[in-house]
Amino acid sequence: MKLLSGDRVFLMLVFVIALAGLAIFSSAALGLLARESSSVSHDILLQAGLGLGLGFVAFLIARAVSLSWVKRAAPYLFTLTLLVTALVFVPHIGFHSGGATRWINLGFTTVQPAEFLKIGFVLMLAWWLAPRARQLASPKKGLIPFVAILILPTALLLAQPNTSTTLLLLATGAVMYFVAGAPWRDFGILALGIVIALGIVILVRPYVLERIKTFIDPSANSLSSGYQIQQSLIAIGSGGLFGRGFGQSVEKFNYLPEPDGDSVFAVFAEETGFVGAAVLLALFIALAARGIVIAGKSRDLFGGLVALGLSFVIILQAFINIGAMLGVIPLTGLPLPFISHGGTALLATLLMCGLILNVAAHRST
Repeated sequence: MKLLSGDRVFLMLVFVIALAGLAIFSSAALGLLARESSSVSHDILLQAGLGLGLGFVAFLIARAVSLSWVKRAAPYLFTLTLLVTALVFVPHIGFHSGGATRWINLGFTTVQPAEFLKIGFVLMLAWWLAPRARQLASPKKGLIPFVAILILPTALLLAQPNTSTTLLLLATGAVMYFVAGAPWRDFGILALGIVIALGIVILVRPYVLERIKTFIDPSANSLSSGYQIQQSLIAIGSGGLFGRGFGQSVEKFNYLPEPDGDSVFAVFAEETGFVGAAVLLALFIALAARGIVIAGKSRDLFGGLVALGLSFVIILQAFINIGAMLGVIPLTGLPLPFISHGGTALLATLLMCGLILNVAAHRST
């Protein structure tokens, strides 16, 4: 089938992780049965329908559309994702929960537009960088307009607030910028700017500082800010080498916060042990590695940067989520790609994969 052509290995990895992700999510969602306010069947149907069902439709559309059209439309798509992301601040449209305004209320469910902003951002940067790769040494043609592109999405995300996605986009943008040929001088300038900006965020957003304190000493607030990481470590540790058995997690019932969301990796590690967790991590690494191979074989720089940027978004988000559950980095709230609760996130991830496969179908020979 032509729509599924491009790279068989990458396609197989996408199908395996997506289908395994639905099974993992369904098992983790059973932990919500002990919580009266949740509807497990509704959550699973949304994940399978909105996420996996519409996600694969988006995957096929992204694979089928002309890559040259994507290139021409990139700045318009970026603008569209910015406008949709800004809708979360419109009364009666935006949905507020947990101290943040990150969602659009559709009535039957909510949509998090920042997931699509990730794609628009990568496309915009690839569109801007591709014809300017040899001009980036000049600050007027490189660093200054690059920072200008970062300002709007950063401002929108910090206003929600969504610090973790902001850092994800900044890291992705930096990788694409330097792969395109930016001088190392700019690396130091950007690093200093990010450190200063992060310091300001910590000062004005106490919860960020609280997460850092919890990361340093999770036992200090074991019943409040340190509760999630402690329960996560208990779940992962109790899984041992081979786990309790699929579906047999204990921690997902009343102990782990958001067992089908941020904590889904901890539930999976408890049920499948070190072996299962290692296999899942290997699948993510293989997917990203294949995406980087596709980027390297792209027939033009635009396609290569798109494949690289989207692959980096997926793998970095996976590492951040897993690292937070293992206690090696502070908690962030980023979902685990393909697996965590959120039909929007799954749909957007499959859309990314369709674009990567599209680049693979137009690789140089």
